[in-house]
Amino acid sequence: MTMTEEPRVIGTRPIRPDGVDKVTGRATYGADVRLPGLLQGRVKRSPHAHAIIKRIDISRALALPGVMAVVTFDDLPEPHEQVMETVRGPMPTAWDSERILARRKVLFRGHPIAAVAARNHHVAEDALELIDIEYEVLPAVVTIDDALRPDAPILHDDGKEALVPGLFEPVDGRPSNIARTINLGFGDLEQGFADADVIMERTYETAMVHQGYIEPHNATAVWSQDGKVTIWTSTQGAFGIRGNVARTLNLPVSMLRVIPAEIGGGFGAKNVVYLEPLAALLSKKTGRPVQLTMNRTEVLEATGPTSGTRSWVRIGAKRDGTLVAADIKLWYEAGAYPGSPVAGGARCALGPYIVPNQRIVGYDVVVNRPKVAAYRAPGAPAAEFAVESLLNEIAERLEMDPMDLRLKNCAEQGAQRSDGATHGSIGARDVMKAVIDHPHYRSETLGKDQGRGISMGFWQNGGGESSAYANVHSDGRVTLVTGSVDIGGQRASLAMQFAETMGIPYADVNSLVGDTDTIGYTANTGGSRTTFATGLAVVQAALDVRQQLEQRAAKIWNVDASTVSYDPADASLHGPDGNVMTFKEAAKRLASTGGNIQGQSDIISTTVGKVGACFGANIVDLEVDRETGKVTILRYTAVQDVGKAIHPAYVEGQIEGGVVQGIGMALNEEYIYDANGRMVNSSFLDYRMPVANDLPTMETVLVEVPNPGHPFGVRGVGEVPIVPPLAAIANAIYDAVGVRVTRLPASPTWLLEQLLTAEE
Repeated sequence: MTMTEEPRVIGTRPIRPDGVDKVTGRATYGADVRLPGLLQGRVKRSPHAHAIIKRIDISRALALPGVMAVVTFDDLPEPHEQVMETVRGPMPTAWDSERILARRKVLFRGHPIAAVAARNHHVAEDALELIDIEYEVLPAVVTIDDALRPDAPILHDDGKEALVPGLFEPVDGRPSNIARTINLGFGDLEQGFADADVIMERTYETAMVHQGYIEPHNATAVWSQDGKVTIWTSTQGAFGIRGNVARTLNLPVSMLRVIPAEIGGGFGAKNVVYLEPLAALLSKKTGRPVQLTMNRTEVLEATGPTSGTRSWVRIGAKRDGTLVAADIKLWYEAGAYPGSPVAGGARCALGPYIVPNQRIVGYDVVVNRPKVAAYRAPGAPAAEFAVESLLNEIAERLEMDPMDLRLKNCAEQGAQRSDGATHGSIGARDVMKAVIDHPHYRSETLGKDQGRGISMGFWQNGGGESSAYANVHSDGRVTLVTGSVDIGGQRASLAMQFAETMGIPYADVNSLVGDTDTIGYTANTGGSRTTFATGLAVVQAALDVRQQLEQRAAKIWNVDASTVSYDPADASLHGPDGNVMTFKEAAKRLASTGGNIQGQSDIISTTVGKVGACFGANIVDLEVDRETGKVTILRYTAVQDVGKAIHPAYVEGQIEGGVVQGIGMALNEEYIYDANGRMVNSSFLDYRMPVANDLPTMETVLVEVPNPGHPFGVRGVGEVPIVPPLAAIANAIYDAVGVRVTRLPASPTWLLEQLLTAEE
């Protein structure tokens, strides 16, 4: 099916189905779950970043009145398989259990060691103080430099790394904290640089930052007497949580039901299991439901931020601006366990451009910090910050307009990407032209200490498995059930695609999110896959409904089904001899023609050629206060190819939200650790995120280059917006005050130091 006429639902801005419940406080989030006999739990966490656990004594905690159970690593079963597959590659399964409850070592401050269930929070908190733990404190490996030293303490030294070939290979014959090395590229790098007239190189750094979701992690579990476990949690993917918990607790997935609550933000980070197995184990021990929640310090210290990074970039160009070679090395912090998004950074670094000779090497480096998690376009912002900053320097050296340089080297359909894939239909050139033609870019030069910067961004987008079921009711309304957790308005965008395919009003579709027992397998809401991939499933479910309706109409008219067709233009069925029946009329007759209709679709996978890669660009004007180092954003324009904006208001919201997070990365946000691995700004009071008065009114420009891999032209939009702001702001700071920003965030303290140094 392809869209052949002007859509009537898609492109409009209806209200979201969950809106009323959320604004009135009726929506149930994870911590709102209340069950009879509910116990409250708390987690005992390590005060040290790196230490051997010599002894754990829980006897005093168990003796405290009101304490119902305590669990430690000894309560976790031995995994059935020694190696598990993850999105970052194979890993020893035991490490996942040890991340949830420390076994021999603690590897970051906040590492869970034990969990308590008690009659209330106060008793549980008191019990934590009664758990006695003896540590042998080890030197902390806090930074990439610490990890790469020849004499660095080794985080993983228990032999489990040997289960996975290639994991933690020795460096110069010595054990290493480099978990994996990835290599991408093609062409003749040496010849490429020999052909270059201009060669420039720099090293760039970004800080570890958190996703900043408002709702802390939570989990409520009931382990029933029949062995069935039910978990309510705030997650971006119920099936991912089910699989992880089932593996950790050695349970068949059929015995585990995960119910996703409403989610108070995730941005990639709520795909990870933290509390769910602990709540389940405590419920098993007590025979009662148990709820665990985190406070903000626990969220910051013990859940997954994104990596701090170092990027070395060398680029060669001809005098006319043609890029001929790029050599890039990326070091990404993985936290305590392997799995940084360095591969994402490597894939995206040169994504907007054609560079015939390139090499990209990425290093996944473990440090004594919490294991990192996905954060919107995982890995891409840091790598593209480096490339986009250096491209502006090259443009200046060549005396070219920075957008002309980019347009000259623009990625095109059929061009090879760094990861070896080939670009399909893409809108990179359309985005660049939209920037060049925009009044913001063409406006007059700014005033003193004011500057303008630009940057491109790229994300390959995702596909994967999705399911959708559509139940037709006798009154002509439809209940649409999908497995994708709603974070940014997916219930609306999916209902809109269903309504468009059927030709029925959006208001007649009741869009719901199912759980792991009520809907087919569906991958996580993340990677900019949901509106595209689950949208495909929704369209297929609608087509299934249409086919079944054609069969029912044929039965009523006593004709062959092949002579009946459904027309979405007026939501009606047409048969021979002028027979016509509306969708609602057919729905009324379901009971007498064979019973209810359920349209079903299970999309198994989608390929790179179908998902539709996404490009964005930012233009930013800012002012630098030379006396304080403070940067004020004056004007901001975000341009992005969105394929087709299903619900333009939600698309604009995704873009604006991503840009704000990128501004935070560029100017304020960072994890600050002392030498012992203690985070010293573990609260929203000290961890500085942008707020409303830090930001100007933002303009979004939606470029629509339809993706031929989707019937409505959809491309994912949620990842790309966070990518361009880092370099755009860095380039604008240079334009304003002449300081090359090679380290982010460009906080007032850092920037003031650079300004004072330049004056000396």
